[in-house]
Amino acid sequence: MDEVNKEMENIGLINRVAESGIITLNLEDFFPKHDFAVFDIKDYLFHGLILKEKDFREALKNLDWSVYNSKIVLVICSTDAIIPLWAYMLIESYLVSTAADTYQGTEEEYLRMHYRNALKNINAAQYQDQRIVIKGCGHKPVPSYAYAFITSVLKPFAQSIMFGEPCSTVPIFKRPRVVQ
Repeated sequence: MDEVNKEMENIGLINRVAESGIITLNLEDFFPKHDFAVFDIKDYLFHGLILKEKDFREALKNLDWSVYNSKIVLVICSTDAIIPLWAYMLIESYLVSTAADTYQGTEEEYLRMHYRNALKNINAAQYQDQRIVIKGCGHKPVPSYAYAFITSVLKPFAQSIMFGEPCSTVPIFKRPRVVQ
C-alpha cells in the first residue's frame, strides 16, 4: 500500500483516506474461527417427542462424536418435546472432549453471546480520542447486535464513530469539542 501511495504522490495525487488517521474496525475479525454443527435432540427421542432415558443414554453412548471435532456445536431440539435438564448435561459430557465450543441454542443466539464476550474484552482505551470506522459490508453474518454493542463499548473513548468504509461513512457519534 505504501508503494501505491508513493506512486500516487509522484503524479500529484494524495490518498486523503490513508492520511486521515481513521482507524477501521472490522467486526468480521471477531467472527468464530470454527465451523458450526447442530446436534438436534429430536433425533434421539421416541417418535421425536419422548425421551426414554435408557434408549437416549444408549444412543449417545454409541454415537460417533468425532463428527463434532473442532466444531461449535449448537444443541437444539427442533420439536416441542420437554427435555429434562440432565439430558443437556449428558450431551455436554460427550461434547466437552471433542467440540471447540458448545451452546444450547441457535447460531444467531450463539453469535450474539460470542460477540458480546469478544467485544466487551477488547482494550477500548486504545481507541482514546480516535476516529473509528466500523466496517459495514462483509462476507460473514455478523449480527446487528454486534454493531450496536461495539458502539456502547467505544463511545466513552472515541472522538468519533462512523459506519461504512473510510471513503464513504455514515456518522454515528462525534464527541463535542471542548473549548478552553
